[in-house]
Amino acid sequence: MTNTSSLLQRLRGPVLAAALGLVLTGCVGVYKSDVVSINSSTRLDDTPRLAVISAFEPELKLLLTRLQGPRKHSVNGVEFTTGTLEGKPVVLFLSGISMTNATMNTQLVLNRFRISGIVFSGIAGGVNPSLHVGDVTVPAQWGQYLEVLMARETAPGKYSAPPFITDATLPNFGMNFPRPVEVRSAAKPGIERKFWFAADPKMLEVARSIRNVDLANCGAGKCLPRKPQLVVGGNGVSGQAFMDNKAYREYTYKTFQANVLDMETAAVGMVAYSNGVPYIAFRSLSDLAGGGDGENEMGTFMSIAADNSAKVMLAFLAAWK
Repeated sequence: MTNTSSLLQRLRGPVLAAALGLVLTGCVGVYKSDVVSINSSTRLDDTPRLAVISAFEPELKLLLTRLQGPRKHSVNGVEFTTGTLEGKPVVLFLSGISMTNATMNTQLVLNRFRISGIVFSGIAGGVNPSLHVGDVTVPAQWGQYLEVLMARETAPGKYSAPPFITDATLPNFGMNFPRPVEVRSAAKPGIERKFWFAADPKMLEVARSIRNVDLANCGAGKCLPRKPQLVVGGNGVSGQAFMDNKAYREYTYKTFQANVLDMETAAVGMVAYSNGVPYIAFRSLSDLAGGGDGENEMGTFMSIAADNSAKVMLAFLAAWK
């Protein structure tokens, strides 16, 4: 033990110096890494562009084939492709499925490109019983229907919100009480609670002017029983769950008067609102969110719905000034 102690005493100076050197080197390395990260957050392109977003690859497939002068950029594993669609400068990318991915990557495109507006194109679950698979919807506003209080059961089948939660005023589905979300923005830097995030009025007006888009009712050997239609206006809702439940679909329509639901658009709308950037979303019904006869239809009609949404979005871009 004495020999070991003596050895440590003799080595203490060099060891401490070496250790200190390693710590300082590590700190310098971290600092340099941070600098690189800060520098890499600058814009990749200064051309004013529309951000064209889809959640996953089948929704973006048709649009990528129409893109002129493509140029690829990669940030945090997300591939952004710049070019022109219908003569308009755009940047195309996949948000990824879910509210978190949509939020994160919408903010990412706003940070790295000069974005003049946001356009989302993709599929959705139908909620309004008057709509059918293949129809394309362009809601006037989007809300987060699964932002909820999970309330305590105070009696069999009876649920009550705590007295300090005063904004759970919408009708509940069992223990789930919908609530608005908390948001900050450049226009209103204080905390604001909102449920609906409106699509840009000018974009919506252009969408209402769209005529004569040939919406497909057949694809990949499958056909729908009726010709799809374009519906502009009404409500859409988004949440962090794939919904395939008839009872919850009926509740969602009754409570929110929603035409469609998905897993991204309301998050995109919230980011757009916070940054003061106009947005609009085109969503085609791939399924009825649990309201159809038999099993969920998404796997059967996804390609028809994705292409129908893209066709309407392209018509919008052609008319957008």
